[in-house]
Amino acid sequence: MPISEYYRNLREKAGTELLMVPSVAAVIRNEEGNILLLRKGGGPWGLPAGAVEPGETPSRAVRREVFEEAGLMVTPQRVLGVFGGDKYTYIYENGDKVAYSIVVFACSVVKGTPRSFDGEADEFRFFTEEELPELSIPYPHSIFVQNNESDKAVFE
Repeated sequence: MPISEYYRNLREKAGTELLMVPSVAAVIRNEEGNILLLRKGGGPWGLPAGAVEPGETPSRAVRREVFEEAGLMVTPQRVLGVFGGDKYTYIYENGDKVAYSIVVFACSVVKGTPRSFDGEADEFRFFTEEELPELSIPYPHSIFVQNNESDKAVFE
């Protein structure tokens, strides 16, 4: 898992203890309306996502993370939801604990084909809403329902 210098420095001080991490994730659809998921190291499927760096806006962070993880240039279109709390706490294989506060954006692709740019993701696949697998982070299913993409974001 690539980690920025900022988060590496925090981990040196905190060890594996719980860190609160502001994060972003992207719901990206292909022309058929299917949703892009990626898998890292054969683990569970997930959205392109990652931490917001100091001084970075969430919309800039989602563009950077999607490019780094999936090789796509995207434009955030709108916020689908904002999530946090116990359900969004995650423990990595190395024992690092994080509590995510996640802004999920609907994004449109400007350019590119899904591919691993930073070597973090090893598999990409577009899923229909009906065939979505269990994800590494338990986002509510309502953010994936295409006909529900009104101006109403989901908050947890």
